[in-house]
Amino acid sequence: MPEAPTIDGGNTVWLLVSTALVLLMTPGLALFYGGLNRSKGVLNMMMMSFSAIGLISVLWWFYGFSVAFGSDVNGLWGDPGAYLGTKTFLAETDLWGATAENPSGIGIPLYVFMAFQMVFAVITVALISGAISDRAKFSGWLLFAFGWATLVYFPVAHWVWGGGVIGAKLHALDFAGGTAVHINAGAAALGVALVLGKRVGWPREGMKPHNIPLVALGAGLLWFGWFGFNAGSELTVDSVAGLAFLNTQLATAAAVLGWLLVERIKDGRPTMVGASSGAVAGLVAITPACGFIAPWAAVLLGGVAGAVCALAISLKYKLGYDDSLDVVGVHFVGGWIGSLWLGLFATNSVNSAIGDVVGASDGLFYGGGVTQLGRQALAGLIVTVWSGGVAWLLAFAIQKTIGFRVSAEAEVDGIDVAEHAESAYDLSPTTGSSGGAFAMAGIGGTRPNPEPADEADESAPVSEKVAG
Repeated sequence: MPEAPTIDGGNTVWLLVSTALVLLMTPGLALFYGGLNRSKGVLNMMMMSFSAIGLISVLWWFYGFSVAFGSDVNGLWGDPGAYLGTKTFLAETDLWGATAENPSGIGIPLYVFMAFQMVFAVITVALISGAISDRAKFSGWLLFAFGWATLVYFPVAHWVWGGGVIGAKLHALDFAGGTAVHINAGAAALGVALVLGKRVGWPREGMKPHNIPLVALGAGLLWFGWFGFNAGSELTVDSVAGLAFLNTQLATAAAVLGWLLVERIKDGRPTMVGASSGAVAGLVAITPACGFIAPWAAVLLGGVAGAVCALAISLKYKLGYDDSLDVVGVHFVGGWIGSLWLGLFATNSVNSAIGDVVGASDGLFYGGGVTQLGRQALAGLIVTVWSGGVAWLLAFAIQKTIGFRVSAEAEVDGIDVAEHAESAYDLSPTTGSSGGAFAMAGIGGTRPNPEPADEADESAPVSEKVAG
C-alpha cells in the first residue's frame, strides 16, 4: 500500500532557492542590457525586463502553467483548465508528480514547481527585448509580450517539458532550456527586429555600450542566478544536480576564454564587454546539456560556444538586420550549439534519465549514431520556425494597429524621456556653471565658449546630446 503523501524538505528548499536565483537573473539581464545600451535609452531597456516580471508572472499563474504543464491534449498544449488561477492547490496531496502509486511524487508542493517554472517564462520573454532597444514603444512591447508568451512560450514549454510533441514524441533532450528558452527567444528576437527595422543611424553611427561596469555586474548576476536555472532544473538534490552545477561553471569559464581569444586574434585586445558576453554565451550553450554530458564535454562546449558566438555577432552587419544587443548572435546561436552538442556528447552513463525517462539515445561519440543529433536538429527547427514566424506576425500586426516603433524624433532625442518621462542620469550642473562632477569627468559638461568671431557664430545651435 502506498505511503501517505510527504513533502521532501531538501528538494523543496533547493527548488525555492533556485526559484529566487532565477528570478534574480531578470534584474541581472536588465543591468546587462542596460549597460550595453546607449545612455538615452537605458531605462526603457530595463523597463522591458521589469515589466516582463509583472506581466508574465500573472499570465503564468492564471493560465500559462496549465497550458505548459496541464495534462496533454493533443501534443501541442496542456489542458488549460488543469491549474487555472481560479483554483487553489494546498492539499497535502497537491505534490508535483504525484501518482496513485507514488503519492509523494518528488516531494515538492505544486506551487513551488509552478513558481520555479514561472521565472523561466519571465526571463525568456525578457531576453527578446535586447534585439529591439531604443526604438520600441512600451505599449507595443507589453502587447507583444502578452501575445508571444500566450502563443509561443506556453505551448513550446509544453512541447519540450510538459509531455508534448518534442519531448514525449520526438524524444529530443533539453535539460534546462536550450530549445524552450534560448532558441525560442532568439528566433523571436530576429522576427520582431526585422519588423521594427534598423535604428536611426545604424550601422553608420557607432552605438557603443554606455556603462561597461553595469554590463559586468549584470553578467555576474546572470552567472550567479544561472546555477538555479540549470542545477535547479533537476528538481531534486542528487548527483545530477551537482553535475549540472559543475558543468555550468566549467562551460561558462571556458566560454569566457574562447570569446577573449577570438577578440585577441581579431582586434588585438580582449575587452570587458567581450568577457561578459562570453560568459553569457557559455551559460546559454550549457543550459540544454548541463545534466546530460560529462564535465570534459562541458569544457569543450564552452570553448566552442564562446568562440563561435564571438564570430556570430558580426552576422547582423553582413545580413543587414539590426539586432541591437546581439540576442541572435548569443542566445539563438548559443542555444543551437548547446542543443546540437547533445546529439554528439549526451550519455546515459552520467544520467540514466536520457533513456529511461525521455526515451532518447546516446550521442554520436558515445555510440548512439546520428539519431539523437537528428532529433535535436528537428526540435530546434520546429521551435525556430514557429517562434520566429509568430513573432514576426505579432510585431507586424502591432505596428499596423497601435504602432510598435517610436517616431524618429523620439528615438533621436531619447526614448527614455519620450516613453517614460525620465532619464537615467541627471547631467545638469549642481552649482554655478562648472557642470559639477560630471563635467570634471568629461561627461556632458560644456566647454568654455571661445570669443565669437562674428554674429553668425553666436547664433549657431549648440548640441545638448550626451555621449552614448
